[in-house]
Amino acid sequence: MVWKLFQKTFGKSGKDVQSRLEQAKAQLKEQPVEAFSKLAVLAREGSIEAQFLVGQCYLTAQGAPPDLVEGARWIRRAGHNGWAQASFVLATLYLHGLPQEVDADAPKSIFDDAPEQSKGEPDFVKAAEWARRAADADYADGQALYGYILTAGPENIRNPEQALEWYRKAASNGCVQGHLGLGLAALAQAKTQEDYKAAAVELKKAADGDMGTALYLMGVMTERGIGVPQNITESTQYFAKAAEKKVRGAQAKYGLALLSGKGVARDTVRGETWLRRAALAGDAEAAAILGDMHGRGGEMPPNYAEAISWYRFASDQGHAASSRTLGNIYLAGVGVPKDPQAAAQWFKIAAEQGDKEATAELGNLALAGVVPTSEAAEVLECYRNAAAQDDFLAAFNVGVALAQGVGSQKNEEEALKWIRKAADKVVNAQYWYGRMLLEGRGAERNPQEGREWMEKAAESGMTEAQLAYGHLLITGTGGVKDHPEALQWYKKAAEAGNVDAMFSIGAMYGGGHEVPEDLVLARSWFQQAAEGGHGLAQLMMGRYLANGIGGDKDLEGARAWYRKAEKQNVLQASIELSKLGVGEGAQTPS
Repeated sequence: MVWKLFQKTFGKSGKDVQSRLEQAKAQLKEQPVEAFSKLAVLAREGSIEAQFLVGQCYLTAQGAPPDLVEGARWIRRAGHNGWAQASFVLATLYLHGLPQEVDADAPKSIFDDAPEQSKGEPDFVKAAEWARRAADADYADGQALYGYILTAGPENIRNPEQALEWYRKAASNGCVQGHLGLGLAALAQAKTQEDYKAAAVELKKAADGDMGTALYLMGVMTERGIGVPQNITESTQYFAKAAEKKVRGAQAKYGLALLSGKGVARDTVRGETWLRRAALAGDAEAAAILGDMHGRGGEMPPNYAEAISWYRFASDQGHAASSRTLGNIYLAGVGVPKDPQAAAQWFKIAAEQGDKEATAELGNLALAGVVPTSEAAEVLECYRNAAAQDDFLAAFNVGVALAQGVGSQKNEEEALKWIRKAADKVVNAQYWYGRMLLEGRGAERNPQEGREWMEKAAESGMTEAQLAYGHLLITGTGGVKDHPEALQWYKKAAEAGNVDAMFSIGAMYGGGHEVPEDLVLARSWFQQAAEGGHGLAQLMMGRYLANGIGGDKDLEGARAWYRKAEKQNVLQASIELSKLGVGEGAQTPS
């Protein structure tokens, strides 16, 4: 009935089809519903352009309810009838993915309610078929699109040589996408400065045509001076234009430029705004930068909650460094309560994202017993896999885990093999290997070789190894005694803040060693170690002050140091304090 009404109203004769079509097209903007009704009649009567426009109306919800399936079907009718633009649009739709209903054979009335639709996967094969129709019809945009499909499509249809030909045809027809395709192809193959210059020529034409990708690439090339003269101001202008085109990489670049005043007047508010846009568009690096900004603070105090939210966002996008940063935040309790288990979870995520530093941090937590046994086994397996690829740090961690029974049964013999594998490259492994040989763990005790490895670790600057090697020189374990040399190693460790080394220096200057006795120096070193919390050094300070050794006698100070040592369960401190007497007015040194 409705169809008959249309026939009666508009007639079936084709004599005035063109005038009716022009009238409908003129009404599309101001009276879209009435225009669509007229176009629908013309489409049924066989007007190819009307068929295309009916499809467009469904796709854009102009005068008709939105209906992807029906819109694509009408576009396809126009394409089958030779309308080049329709073939191009249909190719584009297939690239984005169309529901299966589009290709169903069953006819469907344009006046039926739109069914529930499910978007399909991109179909490069069908897209190529329709893009080729448009290209063969000398439709420039279709030629560029067909070039793209031949470049980026699956292997079975990819043909870079033909793609270049189609890009050239599109470019010669004035299509900026054709210039973009030529520029991208040239850029991919560029090796010399001349190659980059040739790529820049094509990309510049596409950028002048306001192509977002071309604007961004010209910004990068101008920023780095690749193929074009370096010009920071010009590169920032390119990034600004590309950012307006919603190119997220350009949004991030422009945001950073505004933050730093690079090629543009500094504007931190606008800079952060552009970084937010880039991050919300999925740019993980921009989100990480926002996390850094809010975590560090600057003109405003740090906002740790905001920083953590951006790091989480970046982590969700696969940004491993942000995941590791979250692990460090929870490990240190920066802006959040300390939570080693939460830290372990973030380190695990970062490790799975490929961050080796996070893998090491996770291993440290596993060795500390923070990571559950089942997960510790996973960490150990991760280390084994990495060690098999000649990751020496991973090999060391495997050895330590086996030596301590973390993630597997304790096996010092196997642990020693892994640690030896790492010892040529990893300082900590040299220290561990030397210590295990000295103690006879995993192999027969070998003081000579153990001392040699400890010396290597000490020479590499490891403080614990410097202290341990000093002890070996004092006792003559694995080699000759050399007290003056030991003193030098203790001093190196003490310079790094090691209180055990400070105590050892005090003991050596206190007498009984093969260095000149100097009680003033001994007292000074004991005081440094005592102030660093060393219990035996606190005992010695009590003794030196009580007896006026190396300086003035100070009974109140002596009592205070004895009490500090007492709190660290140094039994001798209690004995000497009782002999000294409680006294009055004793003050604890600050």
